[in-house]
Amino acid sequence: MSKNGLLIHYDYCTGCQSCAVACQQEHDFPAGKCGIEVTEYVYEAIRKPVAIDFLPFPTELCDLCINRYQQGEKPACVKHCQAACMSFGSLTELVQQMEITPRSVLFSPR
Repeated sequence: MSKNGLLIHYDYCTGCQSCAVACQQEHDFPAGKCGIEVTEYVYEAIRKPVAIDFLPFPTELCDLCINRYQQGEKPACVKHCQAACMSFGSLTELVQQMEITPRSVLFSPR
């Protein structure tokens, strides 16, 4: 069995936080704890006065929803991502996707 991971195409993330809310509810984490955090980056761009990027990034609490995976379901963050900018699968498949998708991040838990 291949190792699984999470691919995040942050060009499409809108910063809605639905991944973080889904994670927190799925794992019943207390306030302030979550398996994924969405960070906002604001900077001056070349062609625009200001640009904003949102980067959802898994924390050390992320286990890729192993219980959901064992039941044939996607991780909660992937299922509830409103921008559909997250993919779950084998690292081999995700690396292939990453090669053709700019501005993406690959996560694999320990």
